[in-house]
Amino acid sequence: MTMTMMATSLMQAQGLQYPKAEKDGTVDDYFGVKVADPYRWLENDTSAQTAAWVEAENKVTNAYLGKIPTRGKLLKRLTELSNYEKIGAPRKRHGKWYFYKNNGLQNQSVLYVMDNLGGTPRVFLDPNTLSDDGTVAMNGVYFSNNGKWAAYSISRSGSDWREFFVIDLKTGQLTGDHIEWAKFSGAAWQGDGFYYSTYDRPTEGKEFSNINEGMKIYYHKLGTPQSDDVLFYQNPTQPKRFYGVMVNEEETLMYLYESGAGAGNNLFVRDLRQPDSQFIQMTDNMDFQYSPIYNEGDKIYLYTNYGAPKGCIMTADIRKPGLSDWQVLIAEQQNMLSGVDVINRQFLLTYNQDACDHAFVYGLDGKMRHEVKLPMVGSVGFTGDEKGEECFYTFSSFTMPGTIYRYDMVKNESTLYAQPNVKFRQQDYESRQFFFKSKDGTRVPMFITYKKGLKRNGKNPVYLYGYGGFNISLGPGFSAMRIPFLEQGGIYAQVNLRGGSEYGEAWHLAGTKMQKQNVFDDFIAAAEYLISEGYTSKQKLAIVGGSNGGLLVGACMTQRPDLFRVAIPQVGVMDMLRYHRFTIGWNWASDYGTSEDSREMFEYLKGYSPLHNLKPGVSYPATLVTTADHDDRVVPAHSFKFAATLQECQAGTAPVLIRIDTKAGHGGGKPLAKVLEEQADIYSFILYNMK
Repeated sequence: MTMTMMATSLMQAQGLQYPKAEKDGTVDDYFGVKVADPYRWLENDTSAQTAAWVEAENKVTNAYLGKIPTRGKLLKRLTELSNYEKIGAPRKRHGKWYFYKNNGLQNQSVLYVMDNLGGTPRVFLDPNTLSDDGTVAMNGVYFSNNGKWAAYSISRSGSDWREFFVIDLKTGQLTGDHIEWAKFSGAAWQGDGFYYSTYDRPTEGKEFSNINEGMKIYYHKLGTPQSDDVLFYQNPTQPKRFYGVMVNEEETLMYLYESGAGAGNNLFVRDLRQPDSQFIQMTDNMDFQYSPIYNEGDKIYLYTNYGAPKGCIMTADIRKPGLSDWQVLIAEQQNMLSGVDVINRQFLLTYNQDACDHAFVYGLDGKMRHEVKLPMVGSVGFTGDEKGEECFYTFSSFTMPGTIYRYDMVKNESTLYAQPNVKFRQQDYESRQFFFKSKDGTRVPMFITYKKGLKRNGKNPVYLYGYGGFNISLGPGFSAMRIPFLEQGGIYAQVNLRGGSEYGEAWHLAGTKMQKQNVFDDFIAAAEYLISEGYTSKQKLAIVGGSNGGLLVGACMTQRPDLFRVAIPQVGVMDMLRYHRFTIGWNWASDYGTSEDSREMFEYLKGYSPLHNLKPGVSYPATLVTTADHDDRVVPAHSFKFAATLQECQAGTAPVLIRIDTKAGHGGGKPLAKVLEEQADIYSFILYNMK
């Protein structure tokens, strides 16, 4: 029997007939090694051929998901659980208080304003009015330092492209200012205008796939068209770098950030008090992070991990701003410094201990005042003004929805400000953390959350989630989407893999470039630990991850297809040989390296690249690949080529499907209605294939 006949037979046995994906003869040469890429045509996201394939794949996927008997009931329960009031911490701006609120099932949260704390709120900005389907999201609001204006940015259909509009704070009306094609940018106000970062208008039809190069900074003066905006900064010699500026509230200092060539950034400063002043370079090594936090006169307070892999606070003088003249104010501690805020002229520092937050108040003199008494083990985020007395924090854990506390920094006392009412019995669930040994003996932490009374009989469904990259930490956090799975006896497991920031820069570097395999080994070891300890079995184990976590799932399911029952790679980086050729993929080279770096790097990438390690005749887990048509972070071509190849190679009877969302992107700003539909599909697919 030929491979084609075998695949057809299996598809019919599954009751599935996958769309036929044509192959072309594309072959690339890497250091003399020939690598076939027969589905290269799927990289053309605007072609009629790709559109037809997408439509056919979605038809198969929707038919399969539509036949899962419990999907409707699950969607109903997810909707019920999501229908609760969600309130953000209030923040004072120019004498008024602003906060976000979602009444329950609104697609996007609404920004409200109050004249005083506890006053009557009124709508300031409602992004739900900007589209009929909730696919226009608000990304940020930036108040001018003179209190006259507020710029806000929106994205459409989940894209990374941004548009800016401006509101007159006195009248509440739009000014008519409109900025297009900004990207990875806020609005840095100076006077009656602001700076923003942008790229040249993209080629029509290639807005979401072509490589982004040549970032520029412009200054927009209110009341003028974008075509009159003044080019403020560009560096044509480094087209694959990011540039952005920040101006302090007093408009006395301006900072210029340069990143994209390492895990950190370079920093420049300009004294706006001096006429015709120029930028002075403060740092020259983009392997480290340098972030201004606050300034008093000539004194600048900064966060950095230079010489302090777990982070520290240093000071600099604007008159001698070079790194060699910086002074350590708060030295590196045993735990990772993961958050820095200045509120009421004091530091609120958050340290990460085994992926859990601990917070402390320090004076500007660098001396610790006290530890903030948090409700339990979890994650915290502070809100307040540099010179304002009011301080709030939002706290959450795996079993506790985001709850807001008002915090008295002098008395070290917290009082409840706003608590959500989710329709589930919080006391019925618990979380615990334990540590296991990875393949090379490294001690790795993992959290599990489950319903009390759980039996370790090897029969519990497990949703195993990880990320492992780009210095990103996964802390305890609440999601109503997990509750139906937990209600049915499921376990949510979250692993703190190498590649993240949980234990500082060494932990991050241990999961990058030629050590990336450590991340996959950690995830596989987590799965084996859960099985060996009786929590679950191979037949009840699902692995899930998005973006870099999608790469994680793709690599692990190709390396150990026998270990998992279900795999959900979401918006994943699946083609490690070509990822850097799309949008801002080049920026990931600091973590991954590229296939052009050296023969050794090419071979290493090819050795784990999910797309290039699929093999005909292997029984792979039931797989639901997810992506979206407007994902211009990890372009959908990654998922398209992976799904087409996996459908061709699958030798088992487990389904291989791809879910391609429309008017959606990498995930940010996705309307709640789309989130609920997607989560209902994912969880029902997982549980249906664990029978």
